[in-house]
Amino acid sequence: GWLLGICLATQILTGLLLAMHYTADTTLAFSSVAHTCRNVQYGWLIRNLHANGASFFFICIYLHIGRGLYYGSYLYKETWNTGIILLLTLMATAFVGYVL
Repeated sequence: GWLLGICLATQILTGLLLAMHYTADTTLAFSSVAHTCRNVQYGWLIRNLHANGASFFFICIYLHIGRGLYYGSYLYKETWNTGIILLLTLMATAFVGYVL
């Protein structure tokens, strides 16, 4: 549980820092990423933390689900269904973030 919290906090923080240098113009998108990596102090680190942190976040989520399956938490229908809804919402949010 606490690994998920740390991952989520890191994702939110690095996402906000990256959003400060975001540009919506398609002709400037690549130069914006290059600017973030080259000219922003530790911009390359922030970008890599955000990209790799998302993968680690999903690994932690799948481990959390696996633990729930192992201990039979699926028997608690309301709790399990809430978790499924949260997982689907998380996947939709990650997809939208990836597309943007």
